[in-house]
Amino acid sequence: MSVRPLFHPSLEDITVGGILHALSDPVRAAIFADIVAQDCSHNCSMFLTISDKAIPKSTLSQHFRSLREAGLIRGERQGVEMHNTSRCAEIEERFPGLLQAIVSAHTIQSKDEARATKLAAKRSSRQLVKNK
Repeated sequence: MSVRPLFHPSLEDITVGGILHALSDPVRAAIFADIVAQDCSHNCSMFLTISDKAIPKSTLSQHFRSLREAGLIRGERQGVEMHNTSRCAEIEERFPGLLQAIVSAHTIQSKDEARATKLAAKRSSRQLVKNK
């Protein structure tokens, strides 16, 4: 069985618009932020749950394809697994500071959302106690 080669754009073909489009999806942004945070490659199955939500394998494959085609990650087949690494160092040469700014903003937003979720849960439990 022949396996189709993976597409990885050249550095010159990576665009700010492509990067922003790929990271406009919250699941892809979370995946990319996790990959960037680690120095090792990531197996796709490590991301079957993102932000406490189960992600179907077929959907996950599409997310990784979008990130790869935008030039954000490099995928490499190792047996039946796909391992992904960020291309931050390469992109930093082309667009200095862009990815770090995006990842930092994503981290801030994620913390704010987690804080808001905790606060809403606390309010809800207080309301339940109050109504008893």
